[in-house]
Amino acid sequence: QVQLVESGGGLVQAGDSLRLSCAASGRTVSSLNMGWFRQAPGKDREFVAGIGWSSFITSYADSVKGRFTISRDSAKNTVYLRMNSLKPEDTAVYFCAAGQRGLTVQEGYDNWGQGTQVTVSS
Repeated sequence: QVQLVESGGGLVQAGDSLRLSCAASGRTVSSLNMGWFRQAPGKDREFVAGIGWSSFITSYADSVKGRFTISRDSAKNTVYLRMNSLKPEDTAVYFCAAGQRGLTVQEGYDNWGQGTQVTVSS
């Protein structure tokens, strides 16, 4: 079982940047796909970004493509989400996930963190 803890969220203004971190413990995640999802108030949780176990494959939601970058540091057992040019519509709770069965769908992930709040003011 993998435990995931997100950090780095906060309140920022539109146009600002944030870097979210997802620290894994319990086992190495170097052989797992890692993903970031988000859930805004009153909306379903949605895919944001994913990175394959080899780091060669990444995928992004159209809404964040060109602004967000997902990366992983196997030595630190940590995954990051760099978010630039933040918009008010990026406001959500951001969740980190680990799994082996698909990169862009929630069903592909077995382990989830508790989430970190990102609020972008206009």
